[in-house]
Order: sequence, then structure tokens, then C-alpha cells
Amino acid sequence: MGINDIKNVLVCGGGLMGSNIAYVISSVKDYEITVYDKFPVDLEKKIRTNTKQLLDEGIISEEELTERLSRIHFTQDIDSEGVKNADLLVEAVFEDINVKQETFALLEERCRPDCIFCTNSSVMSPSWISEKMTHRERFVGTHFWNPGHLIPLVEVIKTDATSDETADTVMAFMKKIGKSPCLCKKDVPGFIANRMQHALWREAISIVEHGIASPEDVDTAVKTSFGLRLPYLPPLVNSDLVGTTLTYQIHSTVLKAIEDSHEPSPLLKQMMDEGKLGFRAEKNAEGKRVGFMEYTDEDIERINAGLNEYLIKMLYK
Repeated sequence: MGINDIKNVLVCGGGLMGSNIAYVISSVKDYEITVYDKFPVDLEKKIRTNTKQLLDEGIISEEELTERLSRIHFTQDIDSEGVKNADLLVEAVFEDINVKQETFALLEERCRPDCIFCTNSSVMSPSWISEKMTHRERFVGTHFWNPGHLIPLVEVIKTDATSDETADTVMAFMKKIGKSPCLCKKDVPGFIANRMQHALWREAISIVEHGIASPEDVDTAVKTSFGLRLPYLPPLVNSDLVGTTLTYQIHSTVLKAIEDSHEPSPLLKQMMDEGKLGFRAEKNAEGKRVGFMEYTDEDIERINAGLNEYLIKMLYK
């Protein structure tokens, strides 16, 4: 199955990620998209809710959205033509290994013999998810980052059995639907981006744990320095810019002092014991929810609502 052979795309799971993935795929007018879910989903309402800010900001028009919705079809029938005729499918069901494996067992029995199978998971091993399948060479991980209709990255993860042809086709497919795919050549925990993200989190938490700086100052340091330039100057280009020799010299000094624990910080366990669960914490006597910092309901609403606005501004304006 090559990129030019793909015409019918199946999305399995009509939740937040599945509906966003279907919307993204509909950017290619040649594609007919079927969304399968065992439970009823008002898919048009969900997609219109997800894309309201794009409409309000004039990023897409009502005419374009209506046309895209006309090529997205919902079914609860796993034996429907949209399932049987899928050239490529993206699974986005609940993050449970048994649910995912059972889903792929049902789909492999029904889909075309040359269908490409993709699993959307941020943490689960695609090799593990596909271990009971017959045609594992046509299976890859495809980690869409949330919010799926805005974040450009999709990590394409090869399993221990994925063929090069399958990986190449899925990479080409992701580019065609407007994503910025990265190929993870080995199925490792965290794939590519989460490994780097949580390496940063580990050091940030360690700095607070050891009294080096406050949580507020740690976040300020990120936001007002290298965080600002990362979209233009990512780590390896930055290393080339300053030179391999300087990078080596800096690492010879600083890496000895950077947190390298392979276990979660004791501070996180202490915070959990104290009920400091961030946005999910119970309100304290002052009516605030506590994690590393304190948040009013208005703070939480502002931060949640502001992410999409920030991404739209960064990507489209």
C-alpha cells in the first residue's frame, strides 16, 4: 500500500482525539473518512465544538468546514463498508491495552488484507499493542499530540515488526494531511518528544526539590529564555550554532550536576500525600487548588482556554 493508493480512511474511536484526527484528515479532499465507535457520537457537533475558535478567528470558513464534514461519516457498525474498505486506519480508543488489542483483533478480521494499521497512544508500546496481530508488518504507532487539530507533530513509531514500506507510507500520509511527522525508529518508552519533555520536567522538579529556585521562578526561566527561541532554534541546531566543542565543554561541567534519578522525585510523592494535585486538587481554605503553585477557578479556566488561543496565534498569525 503506497501513499497514492490511500482513498478511504477509518478512524476508530469518536472521542476528542478521534474526532480531531478525522477533522485533520479531511483536509485532503480526495479522502473519504469513516469514524467507527461502538457508542453513539454526535460527530458533527463534536467537530464543530473543537473547531469553533478556528471559525471565529477566520482560519477556516463555514463553507470549508461544511465541505469537510460532508466527507466524514459515522458508524456504529463494525461490518460497514467504511470499515471493510479502509486503506488506512487510525485507532484512537481508550488507553487500555486490552481494549486496544481487542479492537485490532476485530478490525484485522474485517479490513482489507493490505490495510495499514495505526495506533494513537502517547505512552503504550505499539509493539505490545500489536503483539497478537497476524500482519504486524503493517502496523505502526502514530502519536498525535493534543490538541490533535492544532499541534503539528505526529510521532510515527516503528514496532519490532513494522516494514520500511509501511513506515514510509504513513510518514507520507501524515505530511499529506498537513502534519509534521517524525519517525521514531525504535519503540522506546516516551518515543521522541515525551522523552525530552520529561527530562526537562525532571530537572525542573529537582531544582524546586533542592531549594535552588521557586516553582514560579523555574517556569519564568523557561518562558523568558530558551523557551522563547525553541521553535526557531531547537536543541541540535543550537548545538551546531554554538559548536560541538563548546557543547562538549559545557556538558563536561554541567551534566555532573544535573538530576539523573531513574525514579520519580520524592517531592512528587510528598505532594500527592499532602493532596497537592494541581488542577485536580480539592480546594483549600482559601478556595484555591494547590500543586507546585496555587490556582483559583478563574486561573484554571484562563489557562485551559488560553492554550488553543495561544496555539492558533503561533501557528496562523
